[in-house]
Amino acid sequence: MGGIIWLASYPKSGNTWARLFLYNLLLNPQEPLDINRIRHLTLIDGLKSWYEKAGGQPYDKYSMGEVALLRPKVHELFAKSQPDSVFVKTHSMFGTVYGVPQITLEQTAGAIYIIRNPLDVVISLSSHFGLPIEEAITMLNDPEGGGDEARGYEHIRQLFGSWSGHANSWSHFDPRHMHVMRYEDMLDEPEEAFGGMARFLGLNPPKDRLDRAIEFSSFDVVRRQEEEKGFKEQSDKNDRFFRVGKAGQWKDVLTDDQVDRIVKCHYPTMKHFGYLRD
Repeated sequence: MGGIIWLASYPKSGNTWARLFLYNLLLNPQEPLDINRIRHLTLIDGLKSWYEKAGGQPYDKYSMGEVALLRPKVHELFAKSQPDSVFVKTHSMFGTVYGVPQITLEQTAGAIYIIRNPLDVVISLSSHFGLPIEEAITMLNDPEGGGDEARGYEHIRQLFGSWSGHANSWSHFDPRHMHVMRYEDMLDEPEEAFGGMARFLGLNPPKDRLDRAIEFSSFDVVRRQEEEKGFKEQSDKNDRFFRVGKAGQWKDVLTDDQVDRIVKCHYPTMKHFGYLRD
């Protein structure tokens, strides 16, 4: 394709899982690749170091407006970092901040959007950001929601928006160049879900190679690696990144009132993606 292929999602929706699958599919190892080397293949758009490289000054010298103005130059650096396409993880909405697009289309080849039931997302948000469930729901429902600088201030502050606002913003991306994946399908029908992702990228891996990449990026495998050596992208708010890796946990965790607050806020989008079939 050439240019940036965005791996986009609201936080805690399966983005890292998709990255690990690509990592193992493209390099085709005979044993699972080290999860702590994933950044060698997929970049992360929220790292301060890229803004320092683009602007030539320490990040703390910039105002938030200046950070926004640097974004197109950062994306140009991404696109030039590889001779062909480059995968970049983003939790940004598809919109503008300080009048500057958060996704620079001139540097973009395509996007893969990963979505997950917000009733499960909120539980992972609570764990990842160290928030009570009630505060995680407020974050999920907030049109101005975002992630503060974290993990040793390695990341810039990012605008996520609400869960549905994020998903709806990416619906404005050119559908001819975007592939949508549901976290639940990645769990229940991995060969179809990940195979569809590969075909979108113009790949047609043999079944054994596809199955091996799916196995090597499975929750049990990556969780075992994290237990043995840790994971560099783990939040500083808890002791593990790969927490449960299941769907439907909300049924045992959320109260009826909490479920109602989420569903009322996101009903049309949840219905569109098949999360209200019951």
